[in-house]
Amino acid sequence: MGVTIGRILFTTDFSESARHAQQYAVTLANSFGATLHVLHVVSEEAFVPAPELQQRWLETEIDRARKQLRVDVGGAPVGGQPVVQVTQAGHPVHEIVKYAAEHEIDLIVIGTHGRTGLSQLIIGSIAEKVVRLATCPVLTVHPSDHQFVMAAPP
Repeated sequence: MGVTIGRILFTTDFSESARHAQQYAVTLANSFGATLHVLHVVSEEAFVPAPELQQRWLETEIDRARKQLRVDVGGAPVGGQPVVQVTQAGHPVHEIVKYAAEHEIDLIVIGTHGRTGLSQLIIGSIAEKVVRLATCPVLTVHPSDHQFVMAAPP
């Protein structure tokens, strides 16, 4: 029984943890010849002091995130395929799980912030919720995990 991974979803919040997880997503996409989807979700739950400013704030944040994706991901193909870059607004867990289902993603790669104890309990973990709700495998990458070591070609 072989495993076929044709579509990988990497989710990013532009943190150092996400940059670390991105290396795993790119390496896996290259190894499997998979299409890499990169998703950033602008949280609609952010506090905006005046409700009438919410839509303008969202538009500004989505524009900023799209620019940041171009910087972080660039335009070079990964896995022999163009990288699909998506920025949308919503609740991060819901949007990640929905995107994965709608695009028949085979693997989600997501970084964790490594929070523990009370901080984890109060803040919660997007990665943990995605693991519980996604219908495909999820690779969580802790910021202090070891790096892939690629063997030299024979």
